[in-house]
Amino acid sequence: MEAGTDEAGRGCLAGPVTAAAIILPETFNNGMLNDSKQLSESKRDRLRPLLETQAVCFGVAHVYPGKIDRINILNASILAMHKAIDSLGTLPEFIIVDGNRFKPYRDIHHECVVKGDSKYMSIAAASVLAKTYRDAYMEQIHREFPMYNWKKNKGYPTMEHRAAIRKHGITKYHRKSFRLLPEQLALDL
Repeated sequence: MEAGTDEAGRGCLAGPVTAAAIILPETFNNGMLNDSKQLSESKRDRLRPLLETQAVCFGVAHVYPGKIDRINILNASILAMHKAIDSLGTLPEFIIVDGNRFKPYRDIHHECVVKGDSKYMSIAAASVLAKTYRDAYMEQIHREFPMYNWKKNKGYPTMEHRAAIRKHGITKYHRKSFRLLPEQLALDL
């Protein structure tokens, strides 16, 4: 019972960091499954229900901007992964984590794997779930603040998103501990 876990949204200016954990059956195989960043949105959306129905169990958790601002994005990412593991229907015997940082979860052994989402199916599956659940959340809050175009940029620091921050200010969904606007150089002429 090995769980893979990954997160989405670490580098965003707005919205939660979202993590997923998943235990796949030993026989699971899918040729389309890969790191979510390597897949088109339509492929991720096709994979999500397949993963949800074929997984032994899965869990998804959000950590919101207020908490991110209080504990920093690394700790928030790890907290989201822990919360996702908490919501699994089965306690894993081992955890594989995408990346190089993790805090022990209970007394379960874990291994951090850099670029694990391109090496292990369960981490790739977790990356797809984390990304699709986070994207759905960002599309939902887009309706409240359409001027930031979160349905398209998902809260990432695009030029369009930063221009909207400059024009409209920030919202309750923005991460106040992040540099929302790049520093401008001023010339004394």
